[in-house]
Amino acid sequence: MGKGISMEAIAQTKFLRMSPRKIRRVINLIQGMNVEDALNMLHFTRKDAAEPIAKTVQSAFANLSNVEEGERVDMKDVLITSAFVDGGPTLKRFRPMSMGRAGKIRKRTSHITVKVEHNE
Repeated sequence: MGKGISMEAIAQTKFLRMSPRKIRRVINLIQGMNVEDALNMLHFTRKDAAEPIAKTVQSAFANLSNVEEGERVDMKDVLITSAFVDGGPTLKRFRPMSMGRAGKIRKRTSHITVKVEHNE
């Protein structure tokens, strides 16, 4: 490709069984970072959400490598331009409570989207 052209790729993880609120705490850490720094940050983050986010970032980087067709791409040159979480469908369950009542349990799901860009 010529100089000044930026290539981008997107990766999504859908129907992840974790609440969007918990994932947003971790995903806000990697906004605007390059891929290598983001993966290092996620590796040492002690939150369960770090693992699926890292997988999504790696997938976006791999998708970018496919778009660039055989060109060698360094992780330091690729930026995470946007990373966000949307809520997925909620699984509704009921649990017995005191005095014969039923308490509603909402098991939330999430959709993670990561967009990466390589500037030449």
